[in-house]
Amino acid sequence: MKALSSGLIIGVSIGVVIGVLLAICAFFCFRIHSKRSQIGNSSSRRAATLPIRTNGADSCTVLSDSSFGTADSPKISVNNNGMSSWLGGLKKANVLSASGILEYSYKDLQKATCNFTALIGQGAFGPVYKAQMSTGEVVAVKMLATDSKQGEKEFHTEVILLGRLHHRNLVNLIGYCAEKGQHMLIYVYMSKGSLASHLYGEKHEPLSWNLRVQIALDVARGVEYLHDGAVPSVIHRDIKSSNILLDQSMGARVADFGLSREDMINRHASNVRGTFGYLDPEYISSRTFTKKSDVYSFGVLLFELIAGRNPQQGLMEYVELAAMNTDGKVGWEEIVDPNLGGKFDDQELNDVAALAYKCVNAVSKKRPSMRDNVQVLSRILKHRHGRNHLKHSLSTAADELTINMDQLESRSKLTQHQRDESMDSSIADSCEL
Repeated sequence: MKALSSGLIIGVSIGVVIGVLLAICAFFCFRIHSKRSQIGNSSSRRAATLPIRTNGADSCTVLSDSSFGTADSPKISVNNNGMSSWLGGLKKANVLSASGILEYSYKDLQKATCNFTALIGQGAFGPVYKAQMSTGEVVAVKMLATDSKQGEKEFHTEVILLGRLHHRNLVNLIGYCAEKGQHMLIYVYMSKGSLASHLYGEKHEPLSWNLRVQIALDVARGVEYLHDGAVPSVIHRDIKSSNILLDQSMGARVADFGLSREDMINRHASNVRGTFGYLDPEYISSRTFTKKSDVYSFGVLLFELIAGRNPQQGLMEYVELAAMNTDGKVGWEEIVDPNLGGKFDDQELNDVAALAYKCVNAVSKKRPSMRDNVQVLSRILKHRHGRNHLKHSLSTAADELTINMDQLESRSKLTQHQRDESMDSSIADSCEL
């Protein structure tokens, strides 16, 4: 009887231990599954798989034949399409409201844009309108084209990212509208338009060399903030002249974050996104984008500022031919934009071109970081200011020397005049005697 009781106790104990172990395993499995689900949802929200842009005017086409759905944006079952769409819309609405960006009503924007008649531009996303808000503030309203499925992802990406990105060299997102089946983004109005319009448009005077270098530094600072200042860091993926906007004082800001991605562990993209002419060759071949992909695009932009030539019109082939005679360091004068009329500093030109050539190195690891680019361009401007200060000091010294010589000559004439008067007086006194 005792043996039976002991066996029963042991059996119950073993059962309890096994039950506890199974409960613990089930708990941890549930936790792991929940975390993976959250990561998957986050990745699918951030991974804006958007079209490649074929020119600076922002027209769109897809480089790859693969479908719109990607590995990091899971497809939805057809049977649950209605419920899934509703849940997806609800989730996106919550994300937008949590972004911290103000939401405007369709009616307010309709009034501010004079019923959407003040058109100032047209891009891949859709039309852009100039608007004056009830507060008197002038803004730019970018409207999503109704037939643009890609643009909807771009819309959510910009709101989510720009809700936390704030820098003087990034275009500020003021608000958004998601109402009546329309999606609109409201930005600070950049009165001088895009850098591309100044390089290639006939309405503007050619940009001076000094201003081009300052614009390059502004852009470098904006992208450096994305790479090193933002947490987590952001890869822009579409640095180009038409995405650089200029304010009233010609200060440059980086715009259009529709293709941007947070710098996550998985940088592999099933489709190549970006703009032809600015795309990193290593990114095209490996389908892996990194911060150095932005550096390559920035290098192309530097050459664009130097040469005044569109990357879609053989800019980099032109650069490679020139590089054969320059060794990548000096002798870049032959590619300079003729609109400059020879008004540039040779040393600055070669320094900027040498930096640009490092940025477009075929091996991404050999390219400088954006922080390095900021330091080099800052040093170039610092040396310019030093030279200008020296010239001013020498000019001032020369003016002072001229004044002193004039004063000395005036005093000399006065002394001679006094001597003549004294001699005349002496002769007159002698005659009287």
